[in-house]
Amino acid sequence: MIPRYSRPEMAAIWEPENRFRIWFEIEAHACDAMAELGIVPKSAAEAVWARGAWEIERIDEIERETQHDVIAFLTNLAEHVGEEARFVHQGMTSSDVLDTCLAVQLKQAADLLIADLDALLAVLERRAKEHKDTVCIGRSHGIHAEPTTFGLKLAGHYAEFARCRERMVAARAEIATCAISGAVGTFANIDPAVEAHVAAKLGLTIEPVSTQVIPRDRHAVFFATMGVVAGAIERLATEVRHLQRTEVREAEEYFAPGQKGSSAMPHKRNPILTENLTGLARIVRAAVVPALENIALWHERDISHSSVERMIGPDTTVTLDFALARLNGMIDKLLVYPETMKANLDRLGGLVHSQRILLALTQAGMSREDSYAAVQRNAMKVWEQGANFLDLLKADDTVTAHMDAAALEALFDLGHHTKHVDTIFARVFGAT
Repeated sequence: MIPRYSRPEMAAIWEPENRFRIWFEIEAHACDAMAELGIVPKSAAEAVWARGAWEIERIDEIERETQHDVIAFLTNLAEHVGEEARFVHQGMTSSDVLDTCLAVQLKQAADLLIADLDALLAVLERRAKEHKDTVCIGRSHGIHAEPTTFGLKLAGHYAEFARCRERMVAARAEIATCAISGAVGTFANIDPAVEAHVAAKLGLTIEPVSTQVIPRDRHAVFFATMGVVAGAIERLATEVRHLQRTEVREAEEYFAPGQKGSSAMPHKRNPILTENLTGLARIVRAAVVPALENIALWHERDISHSSVERMIGPDTTVTLDFALARLNGMIDKLLVYPETMKANLDRLGGLVHSQRILLALTQAGMSREDSYAAVQRNAMKVWEQGANFLDLLKADDTVTAHMDAAALEALFDLGHHTKHVDTIFARVFGAT
């Protein structure tokens, strides 16, 4: 995590203070459950809540000697709790604390990411509806294909992020599990009721088989889901980057008063936000493979996953949170140029209607092969000579033998390409 790409609320989840607070709550709730079962005195559980405290500097000091973070925390906690601290961590193992804590942290992070997605969806919906009827060229392979609308482009991204939200909700549910099962996960020295109590208090479900650690397929799904969200971010960012190119300039990132685009060239207005988002998406996706590789641990546990998660947990959630917020702001202020879209649409002299001509000729009695050849023959002249497609078709005896000038002109209506926009919008946003 670096401050440049961090937002305070998400970063705070991974700060030592939050981590140790969760550790304390796990231990204190476990003491409560064991007190109810008569395993430890109720006075001990009460003492833990009453006098439980810790100091980050002291924990670090102890860990330098013990080389064990959970023991360092428990030692510092005992310095505050006193005699009753001997009942803390009864029958538990370090993974019970660490894995359950990570589940809480990832659940907290998921809540923020879901809120980020909600905010982004709201902006995308507003801008999509704003430009529902703003006609522009659709491109395949980067080449003019057929007309669409800018609103439809944004509606497609809205639908993608809506799916991302559903996946994040599911990933949140999958990761939010509690394991308080002791060494190798057999509950030999701790009652399963303790796990159930802690899970309920922390808003988690119980892990059916924890083997001392929570199975890492759950974590892999969580990080893979974030990787998919990052892919959706990059797809939208890439679209804007292409549209902002000088030769295209159909849309553009907002350029604030006083903003500078280049240290050397004062005229520059660069797509810095979307380029930044492309880079941030790479960082988030980079965590997916390590998370997948964490699944295969030795026997009931090892700690090969630990160092990985200490890095990718904070870095990935903080980066994705920042990226979603940045994308939100970029789309909110995105400058859209309908007149340039119309000019670009007309650049190829009507070639964007070629499929409609092809189909009409087949309906008029020509074979598909002959229709394709006639349309392509005239289309190539437009590419090579800059001629007008409609004029060439009107002058082609093969074409006019099947279709008169008026019929040809009618096929160059842009409204044909946008007649089902309302249908698609209703599918995406619901009936209005």
